[in-house]
Formats: sequence, C-alpha cells, structure tokens
Amino acid sequence: MGHGKLRKFAENETFRCLLQPDASSVLVGGSRELLLRDHPIKGQWRSMFAADQPIVLELGCGKGDYTIALALRHPEMNFIGVDIKGARLWTGAKYATEHGLPNVAFLRTRVEFLPAFFAPGEVSQIWLTFSDPQLSGSGNSRLSAPVFLERYRKFLVPGGVVHLKTDSRFLHEYTMSVIRANGLEILASGTDIYNVPVISSGSEVEKSLDLSAVTEVQTFYERMFLDMGLPITYVAFRIDHIGPYVQPTDFDAAYWRELEGPRRSFGHQPAPKC
Repeated sequence: MGHGKLRKFAENETFRCLLQPDASSVLVGGSRELLLRDHPIKGQWRSMFAADQPIVLELGCGKGDYTIALALRHPEMNFIGVDIKGARLWTGAKYATEHGLPNVAFLRTRVEFLPAFFAPGEVSQIWLTFSDPQLSGSGNSRLSAPVFLERYRKFLVPGGVVHLKTDSRFLHEYTMSVIRANGLEILASGTDIYNVPVISSGSEVEKSLDLSAVTEVQTFYERMFLDMGLPITYVAFRIDHIGPYVQPTDFDAAYWRELEGPRRSFGHQPAPKC
C-alpha cells in the first residue's frame, strides 16, 4: 500500500463527518446469509449534522464531489455520501471539514449493509450516480435491482425518491424495466439530458425535485463523458410498491449490452489519484 493511501487513511480517522465502521460491527457471524445487527448511528444521524433536516444519500459517491455540490445547493437538506473506498472518501471529507460544511457526512460501508445504518423513514432520497452497470453480472448486482430496492425501502420515507444518473444506456434501460415490472411511479426521465429536456410527470412530488441540478451538478466522470460527446441519462422514481419487488421479464440484456460497446471498460476505471 502506498504512503499516500496510508496518509489518507490516518487522516480519515480525524474527520468528524466521516463514519467508517468495521464490517464486523454490523455483520452477524456464523451465517451464510447476510444477517445484520444495527449500528448505534441508526436512527441517530441528526447527531452528525448541525440541523435535523431531510437526509439524502448518494451511493457510490467516490470522492464526494456530487454529494458536496448538492449540499452547497441545498442547505435545507443533509447529505451523506456512501462508498467503500476510504482513499476516495478522504477527498470529500477533507473538503467538508476544511470548509465547515454543516450538512455533509460520509459513510464508508457496502451498500448491502445500509439497513444496519438507517432507521425506517430516516432517508428521503437516494442518488445513484454513474453506478457500475454490471454488464456481465446478474441483475441482483445492479444498484437499481429489486434486491436493492427492497433494502432501500427499509429506510426510505413512504414514497421516497430514487434518482439514477448514468452514462450507461444498459443500466438506464434495465432500471426502466424494473420500474415497469413493479408499477413504480416515474417522476422525471430523459435519455440525453444535455440535448433534450428531461420529461417530468408534473406530479406534486415531482414539483419538489430540483431538476435543474440534474444538469447543473456534475461528477468528475460525467464531465469526461460530456467532453467525449456521450449522452447522459436520468430517471427519478418513487419507492411506492407494496409487496416484493420482482425482476423484469422484458429487458433484452444482450441487445443493450451489445449497444453499450467497448467504452464501458473506460467508464468505470478507478478514480484518478489526487
């Protein structure tokens, strides 16, 4: 391990806005299934922030630039960036600390463990920004898969919103199929958001969303994709399903995988070093 990573890991321990528990603190041992025990922060996230406000998660936040940008844009909300890579989280946690941001926190953990960290109704929205589309994996490995929606539902408010912003048409179309299969309400969507206006439903929930942030707030990779002329897609939908979530039967994985082309190998390389 390089000295740069060791330095970042050591400094991470000093950041009050960064929580990085060991997996053993939430995993119940001795079982082949994923069994979780509650972490002490569950239901107590208000203690990490200056004010008790609605909580928004960004999953797979990387270096946290999108989390921070949203927090600066919306001081009336609290934002938590989640990632498993401590060296990446260091960048966002250091910025939030040095700038005294009162509504930003970071959590180092796996997305599968989130129900151990958040109580029912503790989270209002989730952002999935440029998640790995898992082209060769099973549907259960994608962050918009039914198995993950089940996990999100455990801690989202009733009718909570999930945003998916991606350069992967494969992942976008898979998610749209999941939405159709489960009868979820689409609030807004677009398959080329920088060239064609996002289509919104006009519902009361949609009116509360900051759709201008979809194009005005950008991740590091998003800026690279735009420079390459690649289209960016977006969909926002509500977790308002009763009963188990099901996998779609109308998603043509082979077609969308072939359409994706070889550029996927570029799209999800490790984040650049600071």
